[in-house]
Amino acid sequence: MSSAEIAVIWLTLKTALASTILTIPVAIWLGWILAHKRLPMKPLLESVISMPLVVPPVVTGYLLLLLLGRNSAIGSTMYNLFGIRFTFNFAALVLASLVVSLPLAVRSIRSAFEMVNPAYENVALTLGAAPGYAFFHVTLPLALPGIISGIVLSFARSLGEFGATITLAGNISGKTQTVALMIYSNMQIPSAEMQVARLVTFSILLSVGAMAASEWIAGKNRYIKR
Repeated sequence: MSSAEIAVIWLTLKTALASTILTIPVAIWLGWILAHKRLPMKPLLESVISMPLVVPPVVTGYLLLLLLGRNSAIGSTMYNLFGIRFTFNFAALVLASLVVSLPLAVRSIRSAFEMVNPAYENVALTLGAAPGYAFFHVTLPLALPGIISGIVLSFARSLGEFGATITLAGNISGKTQTVALMIYSNMQIPSAEMQVARLVTFSILLSVGAMAASEWIAGKNRYIKR
């Protein structure tokens, strides 16, 4: 592989890893709320969280651009006060990947929490444990295999993100060009077939490996529950 390909692969992995790390606490919080809380606007919350799964990724990227671009209230305030930009840079890559992959993590983690018998946490509470202690020492460990499966799914989705990324971060070579964007760019070049083939092979192997790991963890979780 060329140095440019290696750099793009490293940027893609770094983006997916950063996105997944940021996704973990948000997905656990949302998954627990959806699994155990009765909220008046719960269907609406579920719809908003799941929206990136059903709308075209370009639409998601466009909405993020409207929300966080330099001309938006949030984007202009963050840039004027702190010099922070959320578009056409590494932060944009991470944000696009996070928003698109979050629903997968939330759905998996919600299912994991729903499979945990609430009696275990109730017993801990009756024995004098604080709610936070009961959650982190009883509920969370029991749901951990499902949580890990959701995290792996989120990581795999981040690796292949294209539509929201190209809209919010652009396709800037050496700066915001990920594996998916490099494949797209090189498909327009007749002499770049081998480079495309190498990147496609890498993407398939990494994605299949991540999906296989997720299925293995989910299967192990189902076996433990039985």
